[in-house]
Amino acid sequence: MSRDRKRGALIGLAVGDSLGAAVEFREPGTFPPVTCYRGGGPHSLAAGQWTDDTSMALALADSIASVGWNLNDQARRYIQWFEEGKYSVNGFCFDIGCTTRTALNRFVECQDATKSGLTAPEDSGNGGIMRIAPVAIRYCEVEQNWDACVPMLHHLGAESSSVTHASDMCKSAAAYMTVVLAALIRGQSREEALSYHPWCDELEPFTRLIAQGAYKTREPHGTGFVIESLMAALWAFHNASSFEEAVLKAVNLGHDADTTGAICGQFAGAYWGESGISKTLIDGLDRKDMLEQALTGLGVA
Repeated sequence: MSRDRKRGALIGLAVGDSLGAAVEFREPGTFPPVTCYRGGGPHSLAAGQWTDDTSMALALADSIASVGWNLNDQARRYIQWFEEGKYSVNGFCFDIGCTTRTALNRFVECQDATKSGLTAPEDSGNGGIMRIAPVAIRYCEVEQNWDACVPMLHHLGAESSSVTHASDMCKSAAAYMTVVLAALIRGQSREEALSYHPWCDELEPFTRLIAQGAYKTREPHGTGFVIESLMAALWAFHNASSFEEAVLKAVNLGHDADTTGAICGQFAGAYWGESGISKTLIDGLDRKDMLEQALTGLGVA
């Protein structure tokens, strides 16, 4: 049922984020393989604590639940996290990407989220896709007819990213990921959701390669670059036999491990659902109450 998959998409994000947090910035092969939550990492978190990926997803979910679709409100809630620690697992903003920081500072100055996001190709980080699940969760079933739903999801995904990450690659990757997540939540098979569809022709060239299946044959690199990050997450997800196998493959790529895990966790959670995530992984998450509050706001308590 879609409720299980909707919940899985957000919980899966937090699980992948938390699993990767302890090995963020580490080279693959330089750490014992991640098999469960562990403490430590660059932010000295406790086992099961999550980072900025989940915090920004919670802020986005709160915005959608509170006021509907409003980019300025989304930006303001990200700033509440950045400046006040709201939506953080420990009450502090301890982890924020350079592009996100710059974009939010620009928003403070201009108060216009359509102008705050960075547009240069060199600013194409993965911050827009790491948090995108609430968009797919809330809007995946607005239209009963799937073909009618796709253009809206494509547009909303790109807009959501553009608040901070507004390059063509970032917006295109977010649009693609939103549509695929929505397809999985609606019950499409993994093969169908990841197939190349006519709407993929509208994607930016690098994202179009991903839609054509480049992640199946190219060596994965879990870096902060949006194209590599999305490709690595899909590499881990596309032929995994379980949620846990997918996210562990993702986080053990190292580098931006928490975000690769969060992105993969969204796909895997939307596919296998909350029921496909082990009780150990769910019970081990810190501040599950914050996730439940967000899910309640999105209508999937």
